[in-house]
Amino acid sequence: MDKFLIIDGNSIINRAFYGVRLLTNKHGVYTNGIYGFLNILFKTLDEINPKYVAVAFDLKAPTFRHKMYDGYKAQRKPMPDELRMQMPILKEILMAMNIKIYEKEGYEADDIIGTVGNICSKNNTECLILTGDKDDLQLASKTTKIHLIITKGQNTETTVYDDEKVFERYGVSPLQFIDVKGLMGDASDNIPGVKGIGEKTATSLIAQYGSIEGVYEHIDEIKGATNKKLTDDKDMAYLSKELATINTEVPIDINFDDALLKEYNNKELEKLFVNLEFNTFLKRLNIETEKEEIKLDIIKQSDAKIDITDKFIYKIYQNEGEIYALSYKAKNSINYIICDMFLSGNIYEELKKVFEDENILKISSDIKNDIVFLNKFGIDYSDNYFDTSVAGYVLNPSRNGYEINKLAHEFLDMEIDDINSHLGSGKSKKQISAIEEETLKNIISADVYAIEKLYEYEKNEIKKLNQSFLLYDIELPLIKVLSSMEIEGIKVDKEKLIEYGKLLSDKIENLEKSIYELSGEEFNISSPKQLGVILFEKLNLPVVKKTKTGYSTDIDVLEKLKGYHEVIENIIEYRSVTKLKSTYADGLLAVINPSDNKIHSSFNQTVTVTGRISSTEPNLQNIPIRHELGREFRKMFVASCDDCVLVDADYSQIELRILAHIADDKMMIDAFKEGEDIHTSTASNLFGISKDEMTPLYRSRAKAVNFGIVYGKGAFSLAQDLSISQKEAKSYIDGYFEKYSNIKKYMTDIVEYGKNEGYVETLFGRRRYLPELKASNFIQRSAGERMAFNTPIQGSAADIIKIAMVKVYRALKENNLKSKLILQVHDELIIEAKKDEVEKVKELLVKCMESAADLSVPLTVDANVGSTWYEAH
Repeated sequence: MDKFLIIDGNSIINRAFYGVRLLTNKHGVYTNGIYGFLNILFKTLDEINPKYVAVAFDLKAPTFRHKMYDGYKAQRKPMPDELRMQMPILKEILMAMNIKIYEKEGYEADDIIGTVGNICSKNNTECLILTGDKDDLQLASKTTKIHLIITKGQNTETTVYDDEKVFERYGVSPLQFIDVKGLMGDASDNIPGVKGIGEKTATSLIAQYGSIEGVYEHIDEIKGATNKKLTDDKDMAYLSKELATINTEVPIDINFDDALLKEYNNKELEKLFVNLEFNTFLKRLNIETEKEEIKLDIIKQSDAKIDITDKFIYKIYQNEGEIYALSYKAKNSINYIICDMFLSGNIYEELKKVFEDENILKISSDIKNDIVFLNKFGIDYSDNYFDTSVAGYVLNPSRNGYEINKLAHEFLDMEIDDINSHLGSGKSKKQISAIEEETLKNIISADVYAIEKLYEYEKNEIKKLNQSFLLYDIELPLIKVLSSMEIEGIKVDKEKLIEYGKLLSDKIENLEKSIYELSGEEFNISSPKQLGVILFEKLNLPVVKKTKTGYSTDIDVLEKLKGYHEVIENIIEYRSVTKLKSTYADGLLAVINPSDNKIHSSFNQTVTVTGRISSTEPNLQNIPIRHELGREFRKMFVASCDDCVLVDADYSQIELRILAHIADDKMMIDAFKEGEDIHTSTASNLFGISKDEMTPLYRSRAKAVNFGIVYGKGAFSLAQDLSISQKEAKSYIDGYFEKYSNIKKYMTDIVEYGKNEGYVETLFGRRRYLPELKASNFIQRSAGERMAFNTPIQGSAADIIKIAMVKVYRALKENNLKSKLILQVHDELIIEAKKDEVEKVKELLVKCMESAADLSVPLTVDANVGSTWYEAH
């Protein structure tokens, strides 16, 4: 049987719009709704492979339902401007895809969809309805299936309903679904229904009597308040049923030939996708964008001579740990070299000479990896360089990647090939040597051509946006620091880690036994489904939350169940310990370098939107410190030799100090200047108690309020954190702003600034662009406001730790010390120091960190020494 896919256009783009965070292209055009719609469309086309495809849309004009009942959809808010402006673009794309669009004045998209289903059933064609609207379930039949989309965060799930599935799920047939809605009404469409009749009662009545007509034929059998409600609102019940009924006889020309799935108009789609910056869809459709013409000779060099005196614009390509190819800008050409063996011939000596020459400016992309790679061959990369990926990150830290082709497209309107598209990914990823030389030549010469253009563009933009200090004094010097940290690594006591892993395994085994004993049977503790049955059916604990697949057993639910049964504490502990075992005991063991017993994590400076450094393989930023068992892992990180120790220094409450400075709040500034404990001081101001009357509870609550304010938390979140009522949490926040009035003013002012300028920035000029601040949707706008408030604080803290890292790195070198900076975690720096340099290193570390920024409050640093990270912290 042929398949006809009919799509509810308004429903799907609405789901997509609210499921994907606000996105704009470089021209400021909102694109998230279109992007999400197309993702759903392409996924559905791949899965069901229909012969016919069409999309139905609503029109603005009133429908026959509005004429029938003037309150119909009266409470529905108008479409947000950010979504409304995407509708005509989406229709343009659909037309370029040769997908038929149906619209009919006086009718809704649902009615057109119902009519298509009706016609399909008469023409031996299976109708597949793609929608996010449950109203369409009434159309389900043997030949009409509803593909119901549900959006969960960034993900969508699809459930397919035929008539049997509808009955199985709701206990009524698809046609009876209309009667249920007639009785219970529909708040989203403002269909009144019978006042006081909910879904449960409505479903029960229709299941028993078959229809609204059947209910009223047997009205005398229905007793009590339900009878009165039904009798009083009889007219509304019939009207509501009529309003809820989808018209399957719309006078519209449905011609199957028009809806045939045809070849796309690739030329038109290319223009649209390029303008919207939908590179993913260009690749999916195998649309090759017109590549930039390189107006220079491309020369394959047979010798190794590199004749460069001032600027070396280059790109290195690795293959199995060797340089396979090198392209660079010569005087009037782009030259490339295929290196069969990097260490053979003169190429090594030529590159060593260029990379180590302080007078030659090296310009490339992703230079940190080059420094780490070249270090393996004894090449000490000089400090004179410019990285286009890092400069691109400074210009806008919200992008998804800073590869050469992405930046060239955005900044230069230049389309160049991405080498990774030829290599693939995962297990099937190829080596560069697998690419034909002619193709490789074109890719690597285009990279160098784009790098030169990007360098000129980014240099000018950085100057124009007053971000020179951020780039030239913080981010670019940091590249050498991070590469040095990666090269050095941090030693792990492997035997101790293995031993600790066994201890955790024993603890997990004991917890399992305890959980089985308390539950009365054995089951898979890691299975939410099996755990839900044990907790809520066998042990009869109160159900806190349900999901589509059953009972929720997430950590929030388990926390609420504490005190109801002894097993809950064991389950929480079991989850925590199993995570520690798999992520850290086993995870760290897997990444220890066998040659030096060190972990060489990768530090990333172009990932987070706030400027924070992140790390991967492994993520050392997340080594646990709150859980006692988790803190033990710091004992595994040790000094690499008997003659060394670890020196650890940590900023004290840096984000609150930055908040005091930015907000210019006198009370908070004075507290910091006088060396007071800020949480004790806040508790004293907030709860009206003297410092002598202070208790740990008051201080911990004040601490939660302090950091809650920094992260933009409202009364609801704070109430959850402190396990208090929302009313009490709100009184804390109100009291806080009363005492620290300038902080409240700062919050208001920064949001207003962000709305007017389109961005907020840190003390050092790092910008974060926030289109969310102008969103019509309350949730998106509120998220934007939290980001506007938090980014200057968190981002400034990130800038300050980076400045400190650069200062420490340089100071160690300038003082000819053998000690090395080896790790950064949040606001903490760790140096592996020679024992005879410890005092000097400790003094230097504290000095560099405390002098990293000139604030109205002192930057205070706590420093300690130990043979392990645990001892030093």
